[in-house]
Parts: sequence; C-alpha cells; structure tokens
Amino acid sequence: MKSMTAQTNWIDHSSRGAKRGFTLIELLVVIAIIAILAGMLLPSLAKAKSKSQGIKCMNNGKQMMLAWRLYAEDFDGLLVKSLDDATAPENAKRVLLVAGSASDNPTNTVDKSPLMVYMGHSREVWKCPADRTTRVEAGKKVPRVRSQSMSQVFDYGGWLPASQYMTYGRLDHIQIPTKTWVMIDEHPDSINDAACAVQIVLPTATSGNIIDFPAAYHNGAAGLSFADGHSELHQWKGSKIKTFGRGSNTGLNVPAGDSLNDAKWWSEVTTVARK
Repeated sequence: MKSMTAQTNWIDHSSRGAKRGFTLIELLVVIAIIAILAGMLLPSLAKAKSKSQGIKCMNNGKQMMLAWRLYAEDFDGLLVKSLDDATAPENAKRVLLVAGSASDNPTNTVDKSPLMVYMGHSREVWKCPADRTTRVEAGKKVPRVRSQSMSQVFDYGGWLPASQYMTYGRLDHIQIPTKTWVMIDEHPDSINDAACAVQIVLPTATSGNIIDFPAAYHNGAAGLSFADGHSELHQWKGSKIKTFGRGSNTGLNVPAGDSLNDAKWWSEVTTVARK
C-alpha cells in the first residue's frame, strides 16, 4: 500500500508541475527574441515592398509608352504633346491633358486624354504606386490623380531653350529614342500642368537650374519611360532632388546645388542640340 501511495503522489506531483506557466523572465526573453527577429525582418520586407512598387512603376511607364507609340502609328507619326501650342489651336486635340493639375478630378483630366483608349481606359497607369499623396474632393481626401508628366521636348520647349535644342512633333524626328525620356514621375509639389520642364545643363557646366522637380519615391529614385518604349528607375544622387518638398527645400526654377550631376544626366537624356 505504501508503494502505491508513493507512486500516486509522484504522479500527482508530476501532473501539477506540467501545468506550470511561463515566468515573467521567460516571457520577457521571448518578447525580446521576437523584437530582434522583427527588427531583422522589417528592413527586408520594406525593401521587398519598394522593389515590387518599382516594378509596377516601370510597367506603368511601359504601358504609357505603348499607348503613346500606338497613337503615333494611328495618326501618321504625329505625337501627343505635353502642352497645347496657342499658335496652333487645331492641334489641341493632341495634347496629353486638357486640365493639367494633378488635383483635378480624373473625369476632367486623364479620362479625356487621347492616350486613354490605347491603355484600356486604366487610370492606374498614370500614377506611381509609391505615390501616397492625396487631393481633396467634396471635402474628403482621396488619392491623387497622377504622378506622370511629359517632357516639354514634346511641346514648344521654352525652358530648354528650344532655339538651341530639338523639340519633336513626329515620332520619326526623334534623334536618339533610347536617350529621350517622354514621361517621368514628377514631384507632387512640382506638378502644375501636364509638362515637366528641363533647362539643359551641359556636362562641363559648374552651375545650373532645375525647373520642375522629379519625384524620388523609390529610395531616392524616379520612374522614367523613353521614346523607344523602355522604362527604368533612375537613382538620384544629390539631396536637392531627393529631399525636395521638405522644410525650406521648395520652389521651382532654382539652383541645382548638390544635384548638379543629376541635372546633367537628366539633360543628357532629354534632347540633343540643334545643328
């Protein structure tokens, strides 16, 4: 009987021990381990998300270029323009957007673009997925209509200036399609019409101005699409572009500062000098 009682007591004691919960120290250790793992994983997840958005941004650019080129093929090589030329009102139907503000309702802007029929009437193509800025409609904040703007090489190119550099109205007139950007994600504080202006900065220049500012959504990069149909993300180097819109770093047509080399690269892929 004694041995049976001892066995029973041992079993009971073991059963009570099995139900013992975690101590406070054990819980803190587990939480610390989870926090460390989260800290290690979050940057990787953020990079993966940024990479996914970058791929989507480039796909949007390619779709935009496909629509742009299909339009030209349907209209005997004539290109959709970034702005309407007041001296040639008969060409107004070829302008990219009638209303230029990114805060305008899409029914007044992108929906009326001559390119929409070539992109399946998709509004999504007009906006970088990393662009989280909003506009106000009926007293509510809603996503902004677009981030993409077109090079002023495809209008009268006043800022280049056009007297010294080529502008294009026909597809077969473009000198170097692989190095001629057409659409770019423009910074939300810079968009004021459908065009993004560049003032040419020569490779040997020691100073230069940035007229309109590109976006820097993808860890300091912007999406551009080119006349040959390809698109890419370009990484900006200087803080003038990468931090535009923050603090006192605002304004258009301003010195390029430490983004001078960025302005030179942008100029090189904008157009060529007139002969």
